[in-house]
Amino acid sequence: MKIKTISRSEEDYTRERKQDLTKVHRNLDPALHPLAGAHEYTRALNAVKLNKVFAKPFVGSLSGHSDGVTCVAKCPTRLNQIISGAADGEIRVWDLPSRQAIRNLSGHSGVVTGVAVSPHSDAVVSCGVDCTVRLFRLEAAGFGDAAAAKDGRAIQEADAVFERSTGFRAVDHHYQKDTFATAGSQVDVWDHSRSDPVQSFSWGTESVYTVRFNPAEPDVFATAGSDRSIALYDLRMGGIMRKLVLQNKTNAICWNPMEAFNFTVANEDTKLYSYDMRKLQNATCMHEDFVSAVMDVDYSPTGREFVAGSYDRTVRIFAYNGGHSKEVYHTKRMQRVFTTKYSGDAAYVLSGSDDMNIRIWKSNASAQAGTLLPREKRKHAYNEALIDRYRHLPEVKRIERHRHLPKAIQKATELRRVQSDKERRKKKQKIAHSAPGAVKEKTARKEKFVAELD
Repeated sequence: MKIKTISRSEEDYTRERKQDLTKVHRNLDPALHPLAGAHEYTRALNAVKLNKVFAKPFVGSLSGHSDGVTCVAKCPTRLNQIISGAADGEIRVWDLPSRQAIRNLSGHSGVVTGVAVSPHSDAVVSCGVDCTVRLFRLEAAGFGDAAAAKDGRAIQEADAVFERSTGFRAVDHHYQKDTFATAGSQVDVWDHSRSDPVQSFSWGTESVYTVRFNPAEPDVFATAGSDRSIALYDLRMGGIMRKLVLQNKTNAICWNPMEAFNFTVANEDTKLYSYDMRKLQNATCMHEDFVSAVMDVDYSPTGREFVAGSYDRTVRIFAYNGGHSKEVYHTKRMQRVFTTKYSGDAAYVLSGSDDMNIRIWKSNASAQAGTLLPREKRKHAYNEALIDRYRHLPEVKRIERHRHLPKAIQKATELRRVQSDKERRKKKQKIAHSAPGAVKEKTARKEKFVAELD
């Protein structure tokens, strides 16, 4: 007769130190654990509740500007430095770990409308309504710069000044060359070593509000104009590729860094629209939740989400293919948000507003700060997997989606919901009481499209 015995190595189940966890043998046969599903659901419910308990997204603020912050730029090769421009013409270089301004870039006599950094983080380009573009050489922050800044910041003058007869509205730097583009009465492409534009573009618009280079295809850039248009340019062609006209004005554009053809625009109609440059007649996704004009948008380095700021004094984070925001940030003192940026490591979000402050937020509101132990990392990953598995269930979905909003924004959201429902009913009644085919119904992603020009 054969007798089956359990044979285990004593070394595998003996602790080497008192701090080690005791290893417990578990039989994972599902037949022996009939309540495993119920236990998992309870853990998922507890995990999503704990996310709400530990959701403290606000990290700190960078204060010191004497007027509203109009633009912010991050350094591509340095995580600890950002550059901000204000409405009084002041440009500051910030050291993020110490939250101190270490340098002032002087020269502008009016509102600074745009700031951009070169791909190697060795130069800063700024533009303003004073009809000048200024080029500053940027040095890496030393160990003593933040401490020395408390006694007095260094003031740096521009190394080069480029002038035009009209003011500038935006600037962006090429991702590989010493070239940058400015937007104003026309689109100009400049070189660091030349005082006149290398190329100039204009196509039936009085002024251009924004310009953004494509990080995945550096010679391609997009602009938004006062005629409600979005134009795509290619430096290799020396001209405009396509032009898209929408119903409302576009305030900002940002390219997806991981998908060369896709970009998202912040619109005046409180929504954001994602487009594929190969098919501009139809938006790939419409992102909504704001109740006022969207002022700026910026993608995460991963390309999976983006942050947007609005005139309604909130900052929202969207999934790249999500119709509604996954996070909303606001404070009592924060005013109209003019600029938003993701940090280089995608862990933080920066917002500049009209109250003269730059605020730092966590991109994941409930993320644990500091260095995590391997056991903590595994626990967080397990909780996220549980939430993802049971996200479709009503109780988990309700807790995960709930956000506290200011009363004014809550009322405005309800009013917009009533208005959109009324428009939807009116459209259905119009179709029902018209001859078949007389009224063509458009999807929401096609409604804003007016024309496409080649």
